Amino acid sequence: MAGLDEGIDTAQRSFLSNKSAKIFVAGHRGLVGSAVHRKLLSLGFGNIVVRSHKELDLTRQADVEAFFALERPRYVVLAAAKVGGIHANSTYPADFIAVNLQIQTNIIDAAYRHGTEKLIFLGSSCIYPKFAPQPITEDSLLTSPLEPTNEWYAVAKIAGIKMCQAYRLQYGWDAISAMPTNLYGFHDNFHPENSHVLPGLLRRFHEAKVSGAKEVVVWGTGSPLREFLNVDDLADAVVFLLEKYSGLQHVNVGSGKEVTIKELAELIKEVVGFEGGLVWDRTKPDGTPRKLMDSSKLADLGWSPKISLREGLEATYKWYLENVAA
Repeated sequence: MAGLDEGIDTAQRSFLSNKSAKIFVAGHRGLVGSAVHRKLLSLGFGNIVVRSHKELDLTRQADVEAFFALERPRYVVLAAAKVGGIHANSTYPADFIAVNLQIQTNIIDAAYRHGTEKLIFLGSSCIYPKFAPQPITEDSLLTSPLEPTNEWYAVAKIAGIKMCQAYRLQYGWDAISAMPTNLYGFHDNFHPENSHVLPGLLRRFHEAKVSGAKEVVVWGTGSPLREFLNVDDLADAVVFLLEKYSGLQHVNVGSGKEVTIKELAELIKEVVGFEGGLVWDRTKPDGTPRKLMDSSKLADLGWSPKISLREGLEATYKWYLENVAA
C-alpha cells in the first residue's frame, strides 16, 4: 500500500528503546488492558499512566480533553470498551453503540490534538460479516451484513477503525488498529450467565467438581470450530505492532489454531480435574459452525503466539482459583 503512510516517519523512533516514554493504557482493569499493563511493566516501562472509571469517565469529552492536556502521553493503547455477551447486547443496544463511540471518539481525537505520537486501537473479530469466508481476512470488513446479535458493538468498533484511518489520511497521524480473535486469561469475565464459552465452561466444571456433581451438560453437539488466543499473547502482539507496524489497514491477531467446542470442553474438564461425565444437549443450538481469523499478515511481519491452549488454560484456572473462586 504505497503512499498510505505518507507523512509518517516509520523508521524514526523505536517504541521499545524508550522505556521512559509516557504511555496511557485506557481500560487497564479489563481483560485486554490489564494484560497490556502487565506486559509493559515486565518490559521495564516506568511511565505508564492509568485511570479508573471513577477517576476518569472516558465518555465525558471535557474530562478526557483535560486529561490529555495535562498528561500528554506519547503512546496510547485504547483497550477501554463496554463489552458483554449476546444477552447484554440485545438488551442494551443503545449503551453498546453510544458508550463505545463516545470512548473512542474522545480518546482518538484528544490524543491526536495533544501530541500523542502513536495510538493503537483494539477491536474485536465481531467486526466481520456473519457469513465471511473462512479464514477471515482483513479485507472481509464491510463486505456483507454483520451478526445481528452484536451489531451495535461491532458498528462502534468499525467506526473506531475508520476514525484511525481517517486521522491517518488527513493528518498523517500514526494511528493503527488490531482485531483480536476470541480471548481468555487473567481478569476474564467468569459470570455464570454473561460470560463467553471458555471462561463459562471453566467455571461450570470447577463448580461441578466442588459440588461433587456427576455430570456437566453443555449446549449443542460440540462440533463448532473456534479459535482462542491467550490475552498475554495479545499483549505481546500489541507491543510488537507498536514497535513494527504503521500501516493503514487493521491487523488480525489470532492463534491460527482451531479446536472444536467438544475438544475445548474435554481439555477444560481435564485441567480442572472434574471426573464426572460430559453430556451434550443436542436440542440446543450450536451457533456458527466455524470462526477462524486469518492472521497471516501479522505472521508475515514476524509475530507468532507463544502460549499453547493447555498452558494458557492451566494458568487461567490457577488465577481463577486465587481470585474468583476463593
